[in-house]
Amino acid sequence: MAASATPSTSEGAVERIVIENAAIATVDANDTEYASGYVVVAGNRIESIGAGKAPEGLANVVRRVDATGHLVTPGLVNTHHHFYQWITRGLATDHNLFNWLVALYPTWARIDEQMTYAAAQGSLGMMARGGVTTAMDHHYVFPQGSGDLSGSIIRAASEMGVRFTLARGSMDRSEKDGGLPPDFAVETLEGALAATEETVKKHHDASFDAMTQVAVAPCSPFSVSTELLKQGAELARRLGVRLHTHGSETVEEEKFCHELFGMGPTDYFESTGWLGEDVWMAHCVHMNDSDIEAFARTKTGVAHCPSSNARLAAGIARVPDMLKAGVPVGLGVDGTASNESGELHTELRNALLINRLGAHREAALNARQALRLGTYGGAQVLGRATQIGSLEAGKLADLVLWKIDGIGHASIADPVTAIVFGAAAPVTLSLVNGKPVVENGTLLHADEDAIARSTREQAQRLARIAAES
Repeated sequence: MAASATPSTSEGAVERIVIENAAIATVDANDTEYASGYVVVAGNRIESIGAGKAPEGLANVVRRVDATGHLVTPGLVNTHHHFYQWITRGLATDHNLFNWLVALYPTWARIDEQMTYAAAQGSLGMMARGGVTTAMDHHYVFPQGSGDLSGSIIRAASEMGVRFTLARGSMDRSEKDGGLPPDFAVETLEGALAATEETVKKHHDASFDAMTQVAVAPCSPFSVSTELLKQGAELARRLGVRLHTHGSETVEEEKFCHELFGMGPTDYFESTGWLGEDVWMAHCVHMNDSDIEAFARTKTGVAHCPSSNARLAAGIARVPDMLKAGVPVGLGVDGTASNESGELHTELRNALLINRLGAHREAALNARQALRLGTYGGAQVLGRATQIGSLEAGKLADLVLWKIDGIGHASIADPVTAIVFGAAAPVTLSLVNGKPVVENGTLLHADEDAIARSTREQAQRLARIAAES
């Protein structure tokens, strides 16, 4: 890839980046693609896109990119993650979900602000290097006296330069109430609601080009009370923000809901106000036809996490059936204690391959459907489909140049097939809000070696504290 700079522009003039000679997958409503085309970025917006060369006579071009040998796509959108787990990777590797949670909750309950900041840096850095331009973090562990955990996570995302949604989680159902978390790891109902409202008011930006947004996100049916779910939904709708939680992840969860509430997870969520177009849920592995119909009817979104579902032996989500029914579906990394790679671009491939092990076999998903899950589908799930998720004039300039002329991909004729079926493609350039975040596979706003040292130190520190406790 070649790039050149022009003299600096006059004060106040919009600066343009011109990308040419690229294969382009727009992921728009018509799945428009160009074998060789251009993208013009003006400020933080996509100004124009099309086949052939960019228009002549563009003013204030500060950079021209010859993207020969590259595929340009929308930036990847991650819809479910737990950043703090970056410092507890590689533990409880042979457990199902409930046993894994019981094994790790006592350690997670010892985290503090220094740890969450380092873990967020590691999680965000790994995703950004792999083409993620919009990240999210579902953080629900808030030990007393641990500091400003939400603020530390948001600060890490801002410094990295990625677009970000913090799903401010909470737990108030501990072991003494029939839940899984230890008693010392949960908040009170009143405390969780108050802290969540404070976080939304302090950090949520509702503007078109917002870099930080906040969602209300009680953790799961087996770690929160019915009242926290109900009041959390009311809070989110009063504040005008989205709602997120875990749902229908395992057969154990299904059994738990039937025993405790006398109904399955989807019916329980509907009874608490947790179905709707402002809601998205992680996993949704064990969904029957009625559940899928309810999600489709209410436009409730799903964050599909294929690697984590496999790692915890949770099962195969019915993604083809969801898509056919009209359920919005995006992709999620999930926490790196259940998906140690921490990368979303590998989830494109894993979503396709794992769903082909299900009932639909080879007809389950194709390469373009997988790419759509990781881009436009994710934008839908986060409520930002008018702003990001596809390459269209007027949308925000979040895009990725994937190198596909190297040894890993050059012999695959179709560019989209190359990045989905092939090895993880290198990222030559990633723009977020029109600004470079990754170049030639390297983070531009963070020291990767320093992050590696910090995350290792904090992982060791957490392990020592947990052992002493």
